[in-house]
Amino acid sequence: MTLLIIIIVLALIFDYINGFHDAANAIATVVATKVLTPFQAVLWAAFFNFLAYWVFGFGVADTVAKTADTMQIDLVVILAGVIAAICWNLLTWWLGIPSSSSHTLIGGFAGAAIAHAIAVHGFSGYVGADGTTHYWYQIVSWYKAGKDGGMPSGVLIIIAFIVLAPLLGAFASYLISIWLLNASRKSIYPKIFTVALMIGTIWLVSSLMIPYEEIVKDGHKPRFISSVFWSVAFEPHNIKWFLVAFIILTVSAFCLIFSSLNLHQADAALKKMQLLSSAAFSLGHGGNDSQKVMGIIAAAVAVYIHANPGIHMDSWLDVVLPSDSGEFKMPAWIPLACYSAIAAGTLSGGWKIVKTMGSKITKVTSFEGVAAETAGALTLYFTEHLKIPVSTTHTITGSIIGVGLTKRVSAVRWGVTVSLIWAWILTIPISALLAGIVYFLLSVFIK
Repeated sequence: MTLLIIIIVLALIFDYINGFHDAANAIATVVATKVLTPFQAVLWAAFFNFLAYWVFGFGVADTVAKTADTMQIDLVVILAGVIAAICWNLLTWWLGIPSSSSHTLIGGFAGAAIAHAIAVHGFSGYVGADGTTHYWYQIVSWYKAGKDGGMPSGVLIIIAFIVLAPLLGAFASYLISIWLLNASRKSIYPKIFTVALMIGTIWLVSSLMIPYEEIVKDGHKPRFISSVFWSVAFEPHNIKWFLVAFIILTVSAFCLIFSSLNLHQADAALKKMQLLSSAAFSLGHGGNDSQKVMGIIAAAVAVYIHANPGIHMDSWLDVVLPSDSGEFKMPAWIPLACYSAIAAGTLSGGWKIVKTMGSKITKVTSFEGVAAETAGALTLYFTEHLKIPVSTTHTITGSIIGVGLTKRVSAVRWGVTVSLIWAWILTIPISALLAGIVYFLLSVFIK
């Protein structure tokens, strides 16, 4: 039990470090454009990091918890993975490199699991409990097909989104920038497009809402038992789609009046919209990144229960993984602690990385800030809906590159960007290697 408590504490410390390491993702553009002072910006971002507690479910946490087979690892594996992730995060923060905290954690967890499999079984095959032959590399969930044609999961999908997440962010921010640029011109066609987009958004979001009957199915209790309306409105799945609609409709409303504003009025309106876009991105950052730590804690509890069959867990550690019951359940204090830790970390700031994100990639104005943060937020909501733990760092970097490309290709400082990409590529393998070394060192002292 002592080792389990140590892992939970270290996981929350990692969450705190994640907050100040990734604070720049949400605040860099609002600081660079002087919409908020640095202190105001971190307060703003931290508030919405914590607010994500009431918005997001546990889809990403589920994916992270199943990175490695919890039936074949021990607590030393998870401890080694968390320690390696903390070390890599602190190093990249010190060097001012906006690497991915998400991929650091995934790489550390997978690397320690592989080291454990090699230490226990060697490189040759072994017969598992199911009677089939297994190999050391199969301890990691590399690829798992989605149910009923849904989104597949596994480490390979997470690795694929190292490329896909920034590309999605760049593509979305490029389209939003083009949309805003055309809306600034006195032409009827951008307004027709905007109205059509508003109608399409309302139709799409309303069709994706979960009705009350579905919410209370199988005895599930809604958040507001006495009110059907508020139960539907505050269902996490529905809140996300309400937010998507709100963001798109707000930008659309601005686009309808953009051409009638003078330069000063347009700039003032864009700065106010940056508050909305940065809040939306901070919400996505909190929801995406805090869930990864929840997943690690859930995996640790599952491993502890497997190592101690028949043990009765106290209610404060009553975690159930989906493989056991079909529903991911955890005590309320775990997500509350994770969201609090990342919010506290964000309050501590990450000024070395702010400079890289806010000015070194491309020159950012309020116009670019709105487009980049809006695109980044929508990308995070989309990937969270698919239960894919993506990097908020990669997403916002791609979004900033996308708005830079609308000006000209040379507006993006590609030398800085290439350096960032190398950091992204190396994060998972270096974290995995470091975790493997830490695992072998810990195994000498912890039996």
